[in-house]
Amino acid sequence: MAQPTTELAPAPPSAKPAPPQRWMTPQRWITGLSAALFAMTLFTLWSHWRDEPLTPPTLSPQALRAIDAEVRRSLSLRPLPSAVAHAYERIAPSVVRVSGQSNPSDGSHEGMGTGVVIVDDGTILTNLHVVQGAKRIKVMFSNGHESVAEVVSVDSPNDLAVLRAKTVPDDLQAATLRSTADLRPGDEVLTVGFPFGIGPSVSSGVISGVQREYRAHDGQQLISNLIQFDAAANPGNSGGPLLTLDGEVVGIVTAILNPAQQRVFIGIGFAVPIENATAGAGLTPF
Repeated sequence: MAQPTTELAPAPPSAKPAPPQRWMTPQRWITGLSAALFAMTLFTLWSHWRDEPLTPPTLSPQALRAIDAEVRRSLSLRPLPSAVAHAYERIAPSVVRVSGQSNPSDGSHEGMGTGVVIVDDGTILTNLHVVQGAKRIKVMFSNGHESVAEVVSVDSPNDLAVLRAKTVPDDLQAATLRSTADLRPGDEVLTVGFPFGIGPSVSSGVISGVQREYRAHDGQQLISNLIQFDAAANPGNSGGPLLTLDGEVVGIVTAILNPAQQRVFIGIGFAVPIENATAGAGLTPF
């Protein structure tokens, strides 16, 4: 009697090896953390609705260590920019170079300084002494665009002038202005401008004092209620912004103090508070 034959079923295709385990990418980590926070929020609402004692879930020590390790790894691969760099990136599109020409035919300069765009129609704040006596005023924007500008108004007691450019870049950005009411000595600040025509240049420091007074070298003009700072400023910084680490303008750089009467920075600079500066432009931003 013939023995029954047994047909062997074809072997199933071999399964692909499991991919190696890897750390979560920053995107997955953020997504996971967001999901965890969402779950904790739902749990809180549910507990409140049930009128039960709130006992939020806790992460295990292993999970906390894994999250900490992933954050550290992500930062090592792509470090966060410094606060000063972040502030500079925010203000840079609003900073302009200002030059006053006493003789437009030969391009000679009466004054060289900095300005900051406060309205995106080309309204610019700068120092009066930068453009005073100039027959022609030119401004250069951050993208290289140049334009003739005219003086709209002046505020002599605060050494300020408001300019308006004839033409402006299509994507011109106005600076963000911030009240000085909460400024304190020791707060970190930075200046951006064109010291000695070089720039835009950025320097950082702190607020050294508030409500200071400064008398011009000729002894004639006294400016009050100034912000004193120690971020480097030199001739050419005049009219530029003094800003916080958030990139928000709190003052307009107007003077440096040097007992030797030299035009170099020794650590004492002064800025007109932005409230005083914008008042001269007819603006009330706060």
